[in-house]
Amino acid sequence: MRSSNSGPTGDDPFDEGSGSGSILRQPGAVWATAGASVVAFMGIGLVDPILPSIAEGLQATPSQVSLLFTSYFLITAVAMLVTGFVSSRIGGKKTLLAGLALVVVFAALSGTSGSVGELVGFRAGWGLGNALFVSTSLAVIVGAAAGGSAAAILLYESALGLGMACGPLLGAVLGDASWRYPFFGTAALMAIGFIAITAFLKEQPRPARKTSLLDPVKALGHGGLASAAASAFFYNYAFFTVLAFTPFVLNMSPYRSGAVFFAWGVLLAVFSVLVAPRLQRRFGSLKVLGGSLLLLAADLLVLGYGNHTAAVAGTVASGAFIGLNNTVYTELALGVSDAPRPVASAGYNFVRWFAAAAAPFLAPKIEEWTNIHIPFVVAAVAAVVGAGIVWTRRAALRHEAEELEPKHRTEDGVAVFAN
Repeated sequence: MRSSNSGPTGDDPFDEGSGSGSILRQPGAVWATAGASVVAFMGIGLVDPILPSIAEGLQATPSQVSLLFTSYFLITAVAMLVTGFVSSRIGGKKTLLAGLALVVVFAALSGTSGSVGELVGFRAGWGLGNALFVSTSLAVIVGAAAGGSAAAILLYESALGLGMACGPLLGAVLGDASWRYPFFGTAALMAIGFIAITAFLKEQPRPARKTSLLDPVKALGHGGLASAAASAFFYNYAFFTVLAFTPFVLNMSPYRSGAVFFAWGVLLAVFSVLVAPRLQRRFGSLKVLGGSLLLLAADLLVLGYGNHTAAVAGTVASGAFIGLNNTVYTELALGVSDAPRPVASAGYNFVRWFAAAAAPFLAPKIEEWTNIHIPFVVAAVAAVVGAGIVWTRRAALRHEAEELEPKHRTEDGVAVFAN
């Protein structure tokens, strides 16, 4: 779970005199992996500001273009059962490099697509590479970091937030000239990451026990982990309705859309890294999570029924709630059961990424069947259902979430959006 060293009872990871080690004083291997992580997370929101341009350039409908997210996250979900199997056999460094190589190849191929079908297929390959990379990168960062895990985990969460914020910005800047350029740009940046990790990262020790393909599924037999995954499934449907469907509703130029989602990503990063730990210490994880989900539901209704200005404000504001939820959900998933953290993470992500695959496809379909407001109503209902699961299953989730003091429930774990 999250380290308490950033709280009042411990050292500040940003303090270079801290006993836990400064976030800024890390070996080259950590910075190389963190830098590649930024680019990997950029790939999630990269296409946001250029979705309308892609639809126009490839003469595709919004529901067809939304398959860029569906194929990406569907493969990511399935790959979660494979990543632990692979990394426990070939080691962390080779798994990272394999993931990066796949992203470089498929991101570049995405830029050459002649049809929306080709682009969807290439994004699926990209999703496989990203799954291999992000599922391994945090363990590698923690293993290579100096001065304990607190600063390393905070550095990784910062990379997540920076990547989510900068992805739409990069997509807007390069996509203003052509929708193809953001894909080529990502391929080039990931190639640099491949070279940096090859040069700076030593091979990490392999786990004593190899992970089987079914271990993540078996881990879901734990009631607490299953509850966290089920609630996160509905939350992710709401999250990716915002991420994949809102650009069509805003109907802005790539620059303007990129600016909106950059502000969204900044709020996501700030609330994930800085605000969430403080609220958790004060109110407890379950109260923070339930309240944030209900506020996200209300925000989605404003986004769906407000005027254009309200839709822009609602999109940006959703980043705050999404940042809170991302942090708390993953901490619950990794602390509520006795399964090894990589196995629990894989099982949890296997469930929730299916919602990330479903929402981008269903939201525009629901609009076609009804009107532009109803996709946001459905997303708001999903967020409320997620909060309801947290409330009804609070006894199963409370073991790590609220009964233990922060210094006990956070001292050696892992928390991130895409682990």
